Amino acid sequence: MATKIRLQRHGKKGKPFYYIVVADSRAPRDGRFIERLGSYNPNTNPATIDINFDKTLDWVNNGAQPTDTCRAILSYKGVLYKKHLQGGVKKGALTEEQLETKFAEWLDQKEGKITGKKSSLNVAKDEARKAALAAEAKKSEEKAAAIAAKNAPAAEETEAPAEDAATEEAESAE
Repeated sequence: MATKIRLQRHGKKGKPFYYIVVADSRAPRDGRFIERLGSYNPNTNPATIDINFDKTLDWVNNGAQPTDTCRAILSYKGVLYKKHLQGGVKKGALTEEQLETKFAEWLDQKEGKITGKKSSLNVAKDEARKAALAAEAKKSEEKAAAIAAKNAPAAEETEAPAEDAATEEAESAE
């Protein structure tokens, strides 16, 4: 039986959520599956991927073929890289210790990239929020100035006749 590692769609319209499953290649997309390996949520930034690394590695080593999207997900999580390194151990090019150190270095580097992206997204969000607040403050100041300008001439007109009356009284007194 030919097995595939593929995505099984869930979630409402416009908000997809996927399970990563191992299924018979003849089964429908959302139909029967052999085993659930994890989940993939593309709605978050960066996308959230929860996967059982050991089970997935076993299935890949046993010949399950990932679809294109699943291949990208497995590569992102390091399953395919670990399989590649295990091939080097089988051929005698690497030892188990070298495999573990190389894979640990790769994981640290990958975590650094993910953390950097998350922090840059947070910084961008904070800057956008500050810019929006500054624009809102400027607009409210403009509105306040417009209201003050609108109300100011009416106040001057009421004071002007009183001043005219005072000057007339001073002139008549002379």
